Amino acid sequence: MKLERITLRQIRMPLVHFFETSFSRTYKRDIILVEAQGEGSSGWGEVTAGENPFYNEEWTDSAWMILRDYVAPRVMGRDLESAEDVSPLTAHIRGHKMARGGLETAVWDLAARLDGMPLWKKIGGGARREIPCGVSIGIQDSVEQLLEKIEGELASGYQRIKMKIKPGWDVDVVRRVRERFPTIKLMADANSAYTLADVDRLRQLDDFYLMMIEQPLSHDDIIDHAELQSRLQTPICLDECIRTAHHAEQAVKLHACGIINIKLGRVAGFREAKRVHDIAQAAGIPVWCGGMLEAGVGRAHNIALATLPNFVLPGDVSASKRYWKQDIIQPAVETTARGTIEIRDEPGFGYALDHDYIRSITVREESLG
Repeated sequence: MKLERITLRQIRMPLVHFFETSFSRTYKRDIILVEAQGEGSSGWGEVTAGENPFYNEEWTDSAWMILRDYVAPRVMGRDLESAEDVSPLTAHIRGHKMARGGLETAVWDLAARLDGMPLWKKIGGGARREIPCGVSIGIQDSVEQLLEKIEGELASGYQRIKMKIKPGWDVDVVRRVRERFPTIKLMADANSAYTLADVDRLRQLDDFYLMMIEQPLSHDDIIDHAELQSRLQTPICLDECIRTAHHAEQAVKLHACGIINIKLGRVAGFREAKRVHDIAQAAGIPVWCGGMLEAGVGRAHNIALATLPNFVLPGDVSASKRYWKQDIIQPAVETTARGTIEIRDEPGFGYALDHDYIRSITVREESLG
């Protein structure tokens, strides 16, 4: 397999409803799509970086430059035995894993299409025909608005609710949610909003039998999370700080968490995601698939990833309509009444691209090769 052309497209999509975390509120997404062409076919990937360097050091403009000037030239025209070869070719680029992952996932999609098989099968997945789905609900303007949104998502069948928290929007809000919904699967995501000085406050969350508290401490820390986990009953789920399989190994050795969230972009694509998955599975630590407000391409890749056997907890892979009035794939991703997504058997990531719509929302395009 040899890549003959790589095309970058930046699309702009308004969200149906704003999404707020501990660090920002988002109203629209500027997303980079990566098309990898070779052997008479195309594979597609999606860069999951945000518009600003708040989740990690990457953002849309930085990813564009890194892809164009550093990632693509190292892969273009090389003889690839498989999609596994892409990650080592760009591994010496420090950081910028979301940019690297945008091309890496596109090549996996291309390889699957060339072999005439679904992406989930190409990566070694297929442990389940339906993946369980949860939803991530951002910080709202009021507790009443949050309760209303949770009620709506539960009515749609979603199996788990994740609510964003931050200092001032945490213990009292979680208490209100638990009082209203005493039996639901509930977790809290802090996006690194706390420090060890907040341990007494975080321990109050033990009263609400949460599934997990996600990334309460710094985005690049494992050691303090180990200290915090030893003082909490609630399992800690690590997100931002698990960027490599080695980080997962360190977290296991230090007993820094009970759960790991795997995001394709955060770990630079499928190759490393599978390694993190395997390390967690060997340690008896369950994993789930996190979301980054992806459009249809990234959402379809997440569905494939979540068919690996250790993805036993409901992930953040939800229906397209939760975020977009119109998605860039056809059909849009939908959930069943059981709160699941059925996997598809078409070659590649399993959905058709709406090329006309993609063209209409493209704000920048560049072809390489």
